[in-house]
Amino acid sequence: MCNMKKFIYSLAIAAAFMTSSCINDLDTLPLNETDKTAEGSYQSLSGLEQGLAYVYGSFCLVSQNSPGASDLAMDDAGQSEFIRQLVMLNEMSVDALKCIWGDPYIIDLQNNSWSSTPNSSTIAVYTRGMMAITRANEFLKQSKDKDIQGLSQLRAEARFLRALAYYFMMDLFGNPPFALEENINGELPGQIGRVNLFNWIEGELKSIINGTDGEELANKGAVDYPRADKGAAMALLARMYLNAEVYTGKARWQEARDAAKSVIDLGYSLCPNYEDLFLQDNGENMNARNEIIYAVAYDRDNTQSWGGTTHFVSASLSETANQDVAKVLGYPEGSKVSRDNWNGYHVPSEYVTRNFELADVNWSAKEGLGFDRSKSDKRALLYNIGGAEAYDKADVNTGWRCWKWTSRDSKGNLFSSGDYSLFSSADFAIFRLAEMYLIYAEAQARMDGGTTTNATAVGYVKALRDRAGLDTPSYIDTEFILKERGAELMWEGHRRTDLIRYGLFTSSKFPWPYKGGVPDGKTSLPSFRIVYPLLQSDLNENPNLVQNEGY
Repeated sequence: MCNMKKFIYSLAIAAAFMTSSCINDLDTLPLNETDKTAEGSYQSLSGLEQGLAYVYGSFCLVSQNSPGASDLAMDDAGQSEFIRQLVMLNEMSVDALKCIWGDPYIIDLQNNSWSSTPNSSTIAVYTRGMMAITRANEFLKQSKDKDIQGLSQLRAEARFLRALAYYFMMDLFGNPPFALEENINGELPGQIGRVNLFNWIEGELKSIINGTDGEELANKGAVDYPRADKGAAMALLARMYLNAEVYTGKARWQEARDAAKSVIDLGYSLCPNYEDLFLQDNGENMNARNEIIYAVAYDRDNTQSWGGTTHFVSASLSETANQDVAKVLGYPEGSKVSRDNWNGYHVPSEYVTRNFELADVNWSAKEGLGFDRSKSDKRALLYNIGGAEAYDKADVNTGWRCWKWTSRDSKGNLFSSGDYSLFSSADFAIFRLAEMYLIYAEAQARMDGGTTTNATAVGYVKALRDRAGLDTPSYIDTEFILKERGAELMWEGHRRTDLIRYGLFTSSKFPWPYKGGVPDGKTSLPSFRIVYPLLQSDLNENPNLVQNEGY
């Protein structure tokens, strides 16, 4: 079987495998002049592998030309990348991430003021999500009934990627268009509703896990990283079940716990050093790989963009912060932990106080990180020197900074000088073992009435807190688990979904800076904002679609 990472990377410079007919089926899909006819490309195992790689690439590539040229009609190519804007929709719309830049999408997200007029975030995630679905549908249509050894597993992977894209669309947009293979050269897609979409995704995942229709994902470790296997599908099921009450109106805590346990039992292991999970060689370092269940892969040579993990590495630190963090980590004077200093992203102090246990915080300190890292949560990859505590969107020198992603690798090498280090090779984990531990613990606590002393659940939380250098109480409740999720999964695209599940996203009792456009955030949000609007351009072109309520 092919090395899928190699094939995904090659698509940054190779021609694509997709029919131009797709543009008529989903008008939100601008295609590239290099696209070729699929019928001539899916005739061999090699062609099929490359076609599948094109589906994988939907989640990380901005074009097949250059990092500054997007295949979407957007002025900033980096802002058109899927993972970058997925995280923005889920972290900047709540208390975890803020930014002093004045881009329209940042204003919309930071103030919770988005509307049916699309911005860069909604355009990128909606369009690239539907692109992934359409490419998977094209692959499944073209590969149907072909007698090629190994094809059934490739088809299962395509179905997983389609289900994953539909999950993101369901979570963010509620009731997106629903298209299958028959919509290629067929009728425009309609909508089936959030509950039915949840049920469809669930059925797809169970089918490719169990191979009930002859198409089955590989067992853990049987395919090359970063291809999807049964662990990825089981992890997606666990996450869906955790949020089932939001999506369907019916809680499914038992299924969430059991699905998480099924992933845990596959044999993943926690990375001993939390930082290694986000370093430049996390896709090669087996300590990190053993925790990562499924990741979107990046490579500075062949999948270059200003999105992905490149923007995480570059966007937060100032020049001074960059050098201060490097000094704390033991690098020579003048070294930087990140190649660029975009000096924009901030973490509000409210988020840090809620989620991290820090020792000796000092906002007037002139060196170090602004707290005693040796006595604090090891997941607090934060910095506050020289700023004001209260985040102000008009002041670049306020709130905390985050260095969770940097230009370092696990061997201590710094890729922070010269053009070669402009882009990041750190992969972005969609699912990792730590999340499964937290899903198990939360589901158990909810089944036990909000608080649990269950030894397995407490043990999973203890494993994470041991790694973070923290003590663990003898019992845990749902509030404690939300705090743990905030520390463990910060900026990994979970926070908005978590706050909605906990009933805190719209509540005036849970403020954050500029919530609803109010500086102190002491306001409520209308309930319709728990989903984003469908793209108006899609509604204009497809009479089968209805906009989400409130937009």
